[in-house]
Amino acid sequence: MKFSRIVRGALFASAAAIMAVSGVAQDASAEYPTKPIRIIIPYDAGGAADLQARILSSTAPEYMGQAILASNRTGAGGVTGSNFVVRSKPDGYTLLLARVGSQAGVPAINPGIPYKWNDYTFLGLLEKNPFVLAVNAKSKFKSIGDIEKALKAGEKLSYSTGGVGTLPHIAMVMTLSGMGMGADAMTHVPYKGGGAAAAALVGGHVDMFFQNLSGLIGQIRAGTLRALFVTTPERFGAIKDVPTVAEIGRKDLELAVGWSALYGPKGLPKEVVDKWVDVLQKIKKDKSWNKMTSRLGSIPSISSPAEMEKFAESQFKAMRAVAEKVGMIIKK
Repeated sequence: MKFSRIVRGALFASAAAIMAVSGVAQDASAEYPTKPIRIIIPYDAGGAADLQARILSSTAPEYMGQAILASNRTGAGGVTGSNFVVRSKPDGYTLLLARVGSQAGVPAINPGIPYKWNDYTFLGLLEKNPFVLAVNAKSKFKSIGDIEKALKAGEKLSYSTGGVGTLPHIAMVMTLSGMGMGADAMTHVPYKGGGAAAAALVGGHVDMFFQNLSGLIGQIRAGTLRALFVTTPERFGAIKDVPTVAEIGRKDLELAVGWSALYGPKGLPKEVVDKWVDVLQKIKKDKSWNKMTSRLGSIPSISSPAEMEKFAESQFKAMRAVAEKVGMIIKK
């Protein structure tokens, strides 16, 4: 009797051990993702970054098998949200909707920020979008020539941006430099993001805004804003009546092209990267995603991680060269 109890006890213990090991093995083999993924948007609601993140978060779950939660974490020209992701656990559950300003422009002009352009795991480019210089539809300015004449006549003009060091800021300084003027020739009014900066222009609080077409296309189509030029090499289909920078003699401004990408913290596991590469390639063929992205005035441009890293490096170097030329580098 005693022996049989011992045997039964040993069998139960063995079974429990096998079940425990099996459970551990099952947990260890669970494929990413096993819970919702959060994408941090480093700019405010309504801007180009926010819009692209919302499109991605509504499309990717079908292929990812988990919910995608888009979360705005604004401040310091995109630095706050970007740094939050840099400092996050590299497990694939906190990612960044990367933008040209926060990932190339700001690092190029401000070496003192807490991250560098390559302090990330690159997952892929999502889209590119041209820039436009826009004024209020009621503005007297019909061309960049009108603005130059006004400045040289001594008029005090202002422009809004989504923050210091963003591409709109750099592009506006480039525009002034091409007129033979310094960065202080026009008053810079920075906001926490593109949505607020666009609202300031619509509300008549500033004279102009150099921004992604995707962030302004709605107001341009509605007739509340007027685009003076676009930074694509050829006229853009959504605004065919707007001249290119080459047509107005400012081909140098073709550098001002916005983009969105997906980044993660440095050191993401291979299985996480591979999963997102697979998902992004499926999204690349998704008719709904392509349609929504194109309607924003953007060009769908999904790339591989290696292609994105090479592109990000070229953007950073180009921004640094421009910043050095016009004297925008912030000293530590």
